Amino acid sequence: MMRNSTGLLRSTVAVASTSFARPAMRATARPAAASFMGAGRVMKRNYHEKVIDHYENPRNVGNLPKGDFDVGTGLVGAPACGDVMKLQIRVGEDGVISEVKFKTFGCGSAIASSSYMTERVKGMTLEQAGAVKNTEIAKELCLPPVKLHCSLLAEDAIKSAIKDYQTKRAKRTAPATPPPSASATAQTAVHA
Repeated sequence: MMRNSTGLLRSTVAVASTSFARPAMRATARPAAASFMGAGRVMKRNYHEKVIDHYENPRNVGNLPKGDFDVGTGLVGAPACGDVMKLQIRVGEDGVISEVKFKTFGCGSAIASSSYMTERVKGMTLEQAGAVKNTEIAKELCLPPVKLHCSLLAEDAIKSAIKDYQTKRAKRTAPATPPPSASATAQTAVHA
């Protein structure tokens, strides 16, 4: 047992089981902002098992090469809570998303929303993936109303990644305009 700064005892087992990369989150864990005092009692809001599963076992974490012509990157954030989400898609020649990766700095609900989104859109066309709504994510993960912004970030991230991919593709397929030659520039200056 150890004493914390307030003199209360706390178990070393709980300290040893906590990851430095990401704090452990269990069904009895609660977000810091989820408890409140009301009429002399403390109420706790638990995470749903689906959120815990995606948080503890996130799917498709990582990066894709940002410079690849077939990769679109979406980077979005929520100033109110500080969550930041990067979602990347690789699109095949047939317009189908073949690979999805994400990195999220945020709460368990934000990480779970990102992880779920990567699973959801893999194998979809860009149009289908762009139609995935935050309400679908929130419903699947059983997010409480106070965490809906996390699912909205995931929706914004996929839309941003699709837009980035489409911008890259348009630049790649646009006909190149030759730079004006020196003689053409000189003739324009003489006639002006």
